Amino acid sequence: MKSELAAEINVLKKQRNAVILGHNYMEPALFHSIPDFAGDSLELSRQAAKTEKDIIVFCGVRFMAETAKILNPTRTVLLPAKKAGCSLADGITAEDVRKLRAEYPGVPIVSYINTNADVKAESDIICTSGNAARVVASLKAETVIFLPDEYLAGNVARETGRHIIFPTRGVPRANDGSLDYKLIGWTARCEVHEKFTVEDIRNVRKQFPDVVILAHPECSPEVTAASDFSGSTGTMIKYVEQTKAPRYLLLTECSMGDNIAASHPEKEMLRMCSVRCPHMNEITLEETRDALLKTQYVIEVPEDIRRRALVALERMLSIN
Repeated sequence: MKSELAAEINVLKKQRNAVILGHNYMEPALFHSIPDFAGDSLELSRQAAKTEKDIIVFCGVRFMAETAKILNPTRTVLLPAKKAGCSLADGITAEDVRKLRAEYPGVPIVSYINTNADVKAESDIICTSGNAARVVASLKAETVIFLPDEYLAGNVARETGRHIIFPTRGVPRANDGSLDYKLIGWTARCEVHEKFTVEDIRNVRKQFPDVVILAHPECSPEVTAASDFSGSTGTMIKYVEQTKAPRYLLLTECSMGDNIAASHPEKEMLRMCSVRCPHMNEITLEETRDALLKTQYVIEVPEDIRRRALVALERMLSIN
């Protein structure tokens, strides 16, 4: 239905010397037709950092396009939507980070890549869902502040054997000697992944005992513990490619399930998904074409913020 539109975009990107980056959560019609590179936030960050094209069109959400601009400031970065925000990114501000640093002096701050540029600029290092535990371990610090995803922080705490506290819930100040904590978290959540429950998993297993269940680390620690595998969107895709399980179920954003099913029609995927990210859904083929035609929705990051955020991002990329 949209093949002519996709073909038009593929001609336009050559004319404009543009590269199109497509996140795994893009709708299938877009995901399978126009991206030069598709993947999770870490893979797309790498591609954004090294491209030599004049224009980067980031088919994802705003914080991803900002990351591309931070890593490659001489390029024009376009986000094919007026807003395309994120509940996690909107769940914390740069001022919140500064207050935490003042409250816990000397404690390193790890911020999830799902944050706005000014939050990254206040952080010591960035992580993704796939490398979060490794980034925390790399700091070799007794205590670490991990922002802003409550559930990802809980999963990292479990994976690294750390006790976690949430100051926003009235936990006493740090360094008073009365608390045994190793990870200091925040309470923002992904509005998609917080909807999956352990009861969902129980119901599926009753009907399909042989199902393999894969959960994104933005799901609650209870959900990831009840699943068979938890990992980033990129590692979930690799798992499906390699599994010999008779059927599988993904606990993540709906369009990614559609994209994997289209790539692997020989494998049986169960469908429990009724959750589409409203922000990812703003990115369409129509908006992508118009962004290229009109050079609209240009992403800008103030240079002072960009330079400080770049330091945190490069620290992450050096670990990988």
